[in-house]
Amino acid sequence: MVKKLSRNTLIYKFSPNLRPAEVADPRDIVIFETIDALGGQVRSEDVSLSEIDWGKINPATGPLYIEGGEPGDTLVVDILDIKVEDKAVIIVVPKYGALHEEVFSAKVKLLDVSKDFVKFNNIKIPAKPMIGVIGVAPEKGEIPTGTSGPHGGNMDVAEVTRGRRLYFPIFTEGALLAVGDLHVVQGDGEVCVAAAEVSGEVTVRVDVIKERHPPYPVLEAEGYYAILASGKTLDEAARAATKAAVEALMREYNYSFEEAYMLASLVVHLRINQVVDPMKGIRAELPKSIVTLNSLLVPTTKK
Repeated sequence: MVKKLSRNTLIYKFSPNLRPAEVADPRDIVIFETIDALGGQVRSEDVSLSEIDWGKINPATGPLYIEGGEPGDTLVVDILDIKVEDKAVIIVVPKYGALHEEVFSAKVKLLDVSKDFVKFNNIKIPAKPMIGVIGVAPEKGEIPTGTSGPHGGNMDVAEVTRGRRLYFPIFTEGALLAVGDLHVVQGDGEVCVAAAEVSGEVTVRVDVIKERHPPYPVLEAEGYYAILASGKTLDEAARAATKAAVEALMREYNYSFEEAYMLASLVVHLRINQVVDPMKGIRAELPKSIVTLNSLLVPTTKK
């Protein structure tokens, strides 16, 4: 069955206390209408950043309740399609981004989007639509949609695009999936604090794996799995991603820590997701020839 969530069902925090906007069964196809990360507030390059309501930044559409999803399970999300509108926006904000200590002015730029390209001045950049915010509710409390963590959230991973599959740990009944913050294209790092921010539509298929879960969200691509870790600093995120990768190799081969640590140094690739959000992001890529999905998921301990 196909379900659809309107962009009128926006949230600004991930929380187990939110009322579901829609309910889906495993294997259902779900369409999320999304609005850009600036909340659709920028329609002109003449807009002043002081005019923007920053409380409406990084909205996500949802949440979606998935029947049968319970704490300790895994939510599987297949990204079937991403459609974007024909105008995107990018901004720079003083004191933000990878070069936040530099002195520079605020600037807003609108970008024309076609099927295959986004145009920056006279430069045509190949379009690669991706999802910046996607995640589930934490076990308790509230996490702003602008922040990432084990629940997912604002991960800003350029590889979260069409044809990819994501695995999320489920912390609360129904998982409560939400999606937003589409980018027409983004470089790893998202260095200026924004990418080609755009409204659009995401089509996914959801499913549930029972009684196993990943410590962090996992991305599946054609030839590899990637553990999507976060931390207050890049060093902290790198440690988290590496530790999860080493532990997966220990499970895969029944290796000691030392053996798995050495193997990781040969086959695991650490990549930067983003360096500009409250929690920084690193992904650890492991070849499918080396590790299986089963070793990336931890058996759930029954209480």
